Amino acid sequence: MTAAALIVAGISAPHVALAQQPGVKRTDLQRHDLSIPGREAIQVHVELAPGVVFPKHSHPGEEIIYVLTGSLEYELEGKPPVTLGAGDVLFIPAGTVHAAKNVGSDTGAELATYIVEKGKPLVVLAE
Repeated sequence: MTAAALIVAGISAPHVALAQQPGVKRTDLQRHDLSIPGREAIQVHVELAPGVVFPKHSHPGEEIIYVLTGSLEYELEGKPPVTLGAGDVLFIPAGTVHAAKNVGSDTGAELATYIVEKGKPLVVLAE
């Protein structure tokens, strides 16, 4: 039982560490298995305080972003940064290293939907 708890803690540790970063609030909304074996859908509400940067990271699957409020800048590996506002969307391919920054003067928020491999850490920090 203890070993299982440590494995689960290890899998979620990067997600928990980033969620506790000052100025970042992540609220898990739902998590469901998909009809595709080994895949799951996860939705998270993410808030970034003004000036806060969510560091470079990737996911074991696709991320679909819908900006709810504010002005958020996204930097995807190999592409110039793009700034999005409320109502804008962004698709991030599986394994793509990216970062987000709140470039506005108010709290920014996004709805992040992940289609990912089940059992892998949701957030993997880039080196």
